[in-house]
Amino acid sequence: MSSISLIRNPFRVTGRQVLPGFALSLGISLLFVSLVLLLPLSGLLMQSAGMGWSHYWSVISDPRVVTSYRVTLQMALGASLLNGVIGLLLAWVLVRYTFPGKRLIDALVDLPFALPTAVAGITLATLFAEAGWYGQWLAEMGIKVAYTPIGIMVAMLFTSLPFVVRNVQPVMEDLNAGDEEAALSLGASDWTVFYRVIFPTLWPALVMGIMLSFIRSLGEFGAIIFIAGNMPYISEVTSLMIFIRLQEFDYAAASAIASVILLSSLVLLFAVNVWQTRYLKRLKGN
Repeated sequence: MSSISLIRNPFRVTGRQVLPGFALSLGISLLFVSLVLLLPLSGLLMQSAGMGWSHYWSVISDPRVVTSYRVTLQMALGASLLNGVIGLLLAWVLVRYTFPGKRLIDALVDLPFALPTAVAGITLATLFAEAGWYGQWLAEMGIKVAYTPIGIMVAMLFTSLPFVVRNVQPVMEDLNAGDEEAALSLGASDWTVFYRVIFPTLWPALVMGIMLSFIRSLGEFGAIIFIAGNMPYISEVTSLMIFIRLQEFDYAAASAIASVILLSSLVLLFAVNVWQTRYLKRLKGN
């Protein structure tokens, strides 16, 4: 009898119902996802599918577009790895230490989410220009940031840092201090405690944060165009190439280039989620 009832009603309520019932909640959720996410993405893919393979390939393999892929990937990878280090340190400070202004710094971490990317780009370009606050000191050392590929990395660093911090911070808050104290009492050094006790738990969240930072950087536009210089074959990113094709009213070409970024992001998201799930299962099994 229990197996029959389970088949008839596989969606069992495991907690108190506050929102509407399952059918209504699922219907609203699917409607929102379809209208806001799936429908636009489907339109993009359909626009690209109507081009024909030869035309599609000629658009996405254009030398200028391929160079934009390379610039985007290199700068996004560099920014994501730096964010991994900086974000881990920042999350560690926010969780493990108490100091004046801690809440302010914690709130400022989310500033890139709230600040319009165009405002961020203008601000960064002003700061890192040769006459800017930061740029004038860097110029004396022979380093030019604004209107170079380095400026692209700086913009990506700014816009994607919160993904690392907000992924690592809650995991770090839930760490069991008893495990660290036990390791220290057994004579382990601070580095051994971090590497053997703390880091294995933080690793999945850190990788997820770095990958989200990388994926976010792949599609960044507003913060980059003001500081990159946008020189063909030097400092053009893929999102700018999409914008250029739109300005030329070549919507099919813009959709084709956008589909490359879309598919790359989806594959990366799926891969890192599968890896994280398997890693956590293996970690629990041990």
